[in-house]
Amino acid sequence: MTYPKLLTIVTLLLFSTIGVLAFFKKGKPNSNQNEAIAFTKAPIAIELEKEVRVVSAPPPKTAPIKTVIEPKIVLPPVESEQPLPEANRIAHLFNKSEPQLPIVETVVYKSRVSWQKGRPAWLSDYASFYNTSRHFIARSLHGKPDYFKQDVAEGDRFNVFRKDKNINFHLLIDTKRSKMWFYYIDVDANERVLLKTYRVGLGRVDPERSSGLLTPLGKYSLGNKIAIYQPKVTGFYNGEKVEMVRIFGSRWIPFDKELASCTAPAKGLGLHGVPWIPASNGSLVQDTSSLGEYKSDGCIRLTTEDIEEIFAIVITKPTTVEIVKDFYDAKLPGVEK
Repeated sequence: MTYPKLLTIVTLLLFSTIGVLAFFKKGKPNSNQNEAIAFTKAPIAIELEKEVRVVSAPPPKTAPIKTVIEPKIVLPPVESEQPLPEANRIAHLFNKSEPQLPIVETVVYKSRVSWQKGRPAWLSDYASFYNTSRHFIARSLHGKPDYFKQDVAEGDRFNVFRKDKNINFHLLIDTKRSKMWFYYIDVDANERVLLKTYRVGLGRVDPERSSGLLTPLGKYSLGNKIAIYQPKVTGFYNGEKVEMVRIFGSRWIPFDKELASCTAPAKGLGLHGVPWIPASNGSLVQDTSSLGEYKSDGCIRLTTEDIEEIFAIVITKPTTVEIVKDFYDAKLPGVEK
């Protein structure tokens, strides 16, 4: 082998050996490299349109945890409204046995009595003597709300107001609740007793009135120019001739005088039934849709049954009407019993 060839072979072997040693040295990391790898975050890929770049993720920002303490809300104690009184003792006025109210007594009809001279006593004479309406006596006599039947015979029993009791009646009307409380007042004992509560209809809303309604506020007395209306009975209302039951129902009890804190004159005001309207068969029936509402010209409306009931009781005794915005504003006479 010639010398040049030998030199070439040795040179190739030497470079091969150097390359192999360099390869193995590069593939083995030292301890410093290991620590660097351990604390390097893994790269993430972010796509920008069609180009993908590899970047290192930034260290996460951990916000400090804040404990939010909601303020404790303490509401003031709510004063619950006292329950309003309710009652229905009307039957106790007409019962001829217990339970019976102490302002009435049961009498036996006799045509010949010591207080009636010259002729037999009629039912109307008993009514006058005991200051009790014929309607009241007839309702007790027959046990029915329909008190137009007023025939009486010897030995019949019925209730009248006691002559030794000084009795007035008081009607309290709450315009906010559209309710009415009916009391009797024992004047000598200074006691009041709730007889019944009623739902009523009141006057239309009128912001210019101090009451806020066409129905006024204040204390009024009831008058004696009462009226009973039946179908086909006509009269004049607002200058026109009308069938009165279509306006006032079957009964009318007028206000008479202003007594205290009245916001409107008594004239033209009163208690009456709800209007009657034609039914499908042509007859007239009561329209109760205005109860609990504000639709009248200022008067107090009640159902036919309720106004006839009140009418029979109060028309022979002094009666006052107190109208307030709220029951608790009332100045009721006497002590509740």
